[in-house]
Amino acid sequence: MACFSLALAAPGWLAAQARAPQRQSFDLQVPNPPTPARVAGSTQLAYELYLDNFAAEPLTLRRIAVLDAGSGAELGALQGEALRTAVGRPDRPAATADRLVVPPGVRVVAYLAPIVAAAPHALRQRVDYVAADGSPHTVEGGTVEPRRPSGAMLGPPLRGGPWAAVYGPDWERGHRRVLYAVGGAVHVPGRFAIDWIKLDDQGHYAHGDPSRPADWYGYGAEVLAVADATVAAAVDDMAEPATVAAGRKVPPEQASGNYVALDLGDGRYAFYEHLQPGSLRVKSGQRVRCGQVIARLGYTGESTGPHLHFHVADAAAPLDAEGLPYGLERFRLLGGYASIEAFGKEPWTPAPGGKATTRQGELPAPLAVVDFSDGGR
Repeated sequence: MACFSLALAAPGWLAAQARAPQRQSFDLQVPNPPTPARVAGSTQLAYELYLDNFAAEPLTLRRIAVLDAGSGAELGALQGEALRTAVGRPDRPAATADRLVVPPGVRVVAYLAPIVAAAPHALRQRVDYVAADGSPHTVEGGTVEPRRPSGAMLGPPLRGGPWAAVYGPDWERGHRRVLYAVGGAVHVPGRFAIDWIKLDDQGHYAHGDPSRPADWYGYGAEVLAVADATVAAAVDDMAEPATVAAGRKVPPEQASGNYVALDLGDGRYAFYEHLQPGSLRVKSGQRVRCGQVIARLGYTGESTGPHLHFHVADAAAPLDAEGLPYGLERFRLLGGYASIEAFGKEPWTPAPGGKATTRQGELPAPLAVVDFSDGGR
């Protein structure tokens, strides 16, 4: 009889457990595991968190935290204006006031880059949000294991200086936030891309008429192989516009302009873009040595002015590849700019103490100004 009574009681107990409140909310996905990157003396894990709203109502993001999946410790968090800056919508590339309000069936992308002392075995995401009725909720997911760093440090892509490392992870249409879905999958090829622009001692990028490409200080500078490598692609089929024009658009397949891709031999490919017409000195399949001149800096493709676009990716396709971190073997840090608004209009802020410092095995900070005179192997 006792056993019979227990059997009768069990279904009620199970039903109570099964009726815990459930709520439709976000599907959290990290499509590409981060690889630790050394940037300006710190280690960061740059990756994208996709948040797809499967609820039948709009959900408002309040906070995103990155956790050590093992210990549960919080490695970093974004809320308020910092969260608004970090979130973008593929269907709304321009900044909007309501970007934290995610309608039903819509995806937003959070561009995350927590700074860590050492990469944990795995990361997990915690998202605080508010439902349409004003009630607060939390969901966790998007667990991902960071990749191990790989690949040798790279030599300089250019000679001398001063060169400005023009990029910004939080820029609305910067390399870090340009997603391409051209081969059945979404990629961020320029996740760690830098546009190198040469300056004079006063911070100007051009002399004479800045609307003439040839009057830019970096125009025609020799572009160098960053490692012993094999040329994976060498494309020289685009002419240069006669004048520099802001906002010039071209089809996606022409965005890189004339370019060279080097197979570094370790699953990484180095890209040099916007090269001067007729300046390529290499062809596909050719072996090159570190420091060898491969082309000249130009103004082809989708470009706001003469510069060298340089990045590293996991395939020899300008758009259908995933951007990877890399480190420069050596450069001298001269200083930098606090914001893009001052760039090109005034001298950069010198390095602390007014003395250049030698940096090794890392990438420069956004808008840093560097010199490669001591950067060769």
